[in-house]
Amino acid sequence: RLTNRYNLRFIFPLGLHFMVELGKLNTLTVLRQKDFGVYLDGEQLGDILLPRKFAPDGLKPDMEIEVFVYLDSEDRPVATTQRPRVEIGQFAFLQVKDTNRIGAFLDWGLSKDLLVPYAEQHKPMEVGKSYLVRAYLDDIDQRPTASSKIDKFLSDENKQTFSANQKVNLIV
Repeated sequence: RLTNRYNLRFIFPLGLHFMVELGKLNTLTVLRQKDFGVYLDGEQLGDILLPRKFAPDGLKPDMEIEVFVYLDSEDRPVATTQRPRVEIGQFAFLQVKDTNRIGAFLDWGLSKDLLVPYAEQHKPMEVGKSYLVRAYLDDIDQRPTASSKIDKFLSDENKQTFSANQKVNLIV
């Protein structure tokens, strides 16, 4: 398996195959247009709706578009051209918009908020405050979720080689 800069996976030897990844940016092909939006080829996820409000003008079948793919409230894959502040596997400092009996909901830049279940909160989160979290796919629902228990995602082992004066991205 190889991953390119668009987070698309190539699987060999069966030939070239694109795997659409939930919670990440993907480049998808337009299949057809409807009044309410555009359907994109979601490969193993089936057809994915890009709602009309996120579809740029002039989008036609066979054109490609970069979109973020996540699950809607009915667990169907949906696409948006909005850019989230964090993708699956990344860390970010996000603000809590709401809390309820399920957990805390973070503003990650999309119309649907990102859930941090109570079990994944290092300490109880408060509305209006910001927390360092890591986004991941929930094991059961495969829904983008976050955790503020970041220690379990860190390692003392350096798997990359860094050189003097190399620029790196950090969250302090």
